[in-house]
Amino acid sequence: MKPYSKKLKLKIELVPKTSWYNNLRNLLPRSVWDKIRKETFDYYNHKCGICGAEGKLNCHEIWEFDDKNHIQKLRGFIALCDMCHYVKHFGFATKVLIPEGKLYYKKLVEHFVKVNNCDEKTFSEHVKESFDEWRRRSKHKWYVDLGKYKKLIRGNSKKLNNI
Repeated sequence: MKPYSKKLKLKIELVPKTSWYNNLRNLLPRSVWDKIRKETFDYYNHKCGICGAEGKLNCHEIWEFDDKNHIQKLRGFIALCDMCHYVKHFGFATKVLIPEGKLYYKKLVEHFVKVNNCDEKTFSEHVKESFDEWRRRSKHKWYVDLGKYKKLIRGNSKKLNNI
């Protein structure tokens, strides 16, 4: 990992291909997910947990990856504005939203640069590093550990691979 990566407030988070759609939101009844979302938004005072923007927010799952044992563990949640959320889900943003004309690449880059107080070269290096890490991680099957949140899914665990 490059030294600049540790200093970035906003980072791209590419989930390994073998773990796509393995998330808590897809397993919970809407009412339970809504409760988590509201509690997360309250915790962050209804502002983006990264850039401080107000307005529409997204509840983003925070995952930790154990690259040695291939364990993907849910650590918690953060409230994110749309732009920070698009950066986190850079793959989805660039492969789906931008081609559909729902998002502009330039706006994504500008947001990353502004939030991280960096230049576009740093952004480009971070994109390359993120995709390199994604390719390495995507070679493995990951065990998904929902930690303390596993108890919320009751009976829906068959929907998630390897809980």
